Amino acid sequence: MSNTSEQYDNVIVKCTEIFKKKTIDYGTAWRILRSSSLTDQIFIKANRIRTIQETGASKVNEGIVSEFIGIINYCIMALIQIDLESDKRMDIPSKEVIELYNQKISMSKNLMHQKNHDYGEAWKDMRVSSLTDLILMKVLRVKQIEDNKGKTLISEGIDANYYDMINYSVFAMIHLN
Repeated sequence: MSNTSEQYDNVIVKCTEIFKKKTIDYGTAWRILRSSSLTDQIFIKANRIRTIQETGASKVNEGIVSEFIGIINYCIMALIQIDLESDKRMDIPSKEVIELYNQKISMSKNLMHQKNHDYGEAWKDMRVSSLTDLILMKVLRVKQIEDNKGKTLISEGIDANYYDMINYSVFAMIHLN
């Protein structure tokens, strides 16, 4: 599992670097987005990945890896939005938002370790296309929960689905590397 942990960290370094640079370029403009809009952004990225996987072609000069990075970063933004729901600040200082980002990554990695223990790292035998399908399923679940005003009868909440999408995206990127 230590190899998985190192591979996970290598993927996250790329994601964090992009998040930091975009935070410098754009600030926290994403704070204007409702959770449902962030979910839709994740859906768009996952759907594009699936389209590229099925057609084997991309007309935009960004590949699948950049879309998985986008999914990871949008999921983290959504998780931060959930935590800061009552915080009406639009501009959050870079240092503070990066700390929040790192907290979410830490929680995501911890969850990955727990699930890898229980599932015996089954993701290693999965196809990237299956991971994409799981992300799409999780997005649709989140959309349904959002449509139900956040209420579930028996299922995990929205945040658990975002964490799973982060981890599935990391696994896909590990496979692609």
